[in-house]
Amino acid sequence: MQNTKLKIFSMEEIETEYVSWLWKPYIPFGKITIVQGDLGDGKTTMMLAIAADLTRGRALPTGSTTEPVNVLFQTAEDGLADTIKPRLEDLGADCNRVHVIDESEKSLTFSDERIEQAIIKTEAKLLILDPLQAYIGSGDMNSAGGIRPLMKLLAGVAERTECAIVIIGHLNKGKSKSQYRGLGSIDIYAAARSVLTVGRIGEYSRAVVQGKSNLAPPGKAIAFELDPVLGFKWLGECDVDTDDVISGKANRPESQSDKVRRIILSALSDGSEIAANDIIEEAKDEGVSTITLKRVKKELGVISTKRGEQWYWQFCPLIMRAVTSYSVPDCPEK
Repeated sequence: MQNTKLKIFSMEEIETEYVSWLWKPYIPFGKITIVQGDLGDGKTTMMLAIAADLTRGRALPTGSTTEPVNVLFQTAEDGLADTIKPRLEDLGADCNRVHVIDESEKSLTFSDERIEQAIIKTEAKLLILDPLQAYIGSGDMNSAGGIRPLMKLLAGVAERTECAIVIIGHLNKGKSKSQYRGLGSIDIYAAARSVLTVGRIGEYSRAVVQGKSNLAPPGKAIAFELDPVLGFKWLGECDVDTDDVISGKANRPESQSDKVRRIILSALSDGSEIAANDIIEEAKDEGVSTITLKRVKKELGVISTKRGEQWYWQFCPLIMRAVTSYSVPDCPEK
């Protein structure tokens, strides 16, 4: 048996360092953050929105504007050309600042030295790996012995490069507590310094809740919207917790704007032309103000046409093609 020479040092020899933040207190620099949620709940879209904001120097919720930064985005689930880039463009990203490690010859894993090389070369401040199970490689994600060395390697890369590393993961169905709902060993959850859970709080609304925060007091839950026409929008802080979001018990009261969107989309999303008075009366019955109705009508790109004494509303053809996407092209009212 080979002996290892004993080395001891005192804490006095350690130089104190302070945590810096990509998005305080949700995503620290130089550490691993996990974003978890059920399929279709918007965790990838949320991270793409964050990436888009960062490439433009736009402020994140509760944050302030910064200098634009570079991002690395790796995905094994969505096509780069037909899904990721269109979403980034719809979100207003500077795509010149979003980089991808070429995996055409060899798939990437947590232990791949190309990760650190790419962060250094691109000077990326954020690396997103989506989803977790695609980047484990041959390691057993359900065993501590299989996952701990991989997480330690990745944490070392984050620390050396001072890059924020975000791993997107799905939730399993067999547990109730949030710390046990993530796929794989509990050591994955333990290795992260911050864990964010994304879940539904309404038909189009979602919330991201910080269930674990080792480096600062946890932040408030942040709501966002995934409207089929208007696309992604941050809604601000909300009062839900992780277990409520995971269990599906959380629900955000429907706002006046939500009501108008629901009414208009229900009436017009099949391409129909509807008498304006019918929609106006339905909105009045639900307590929606005329000001809100006009504002949301304009946001949704609804056009008005007058025939005789009657006005009719409908989506223009460009808007109808956008109903299943995340953006609304310009379509001036006739």
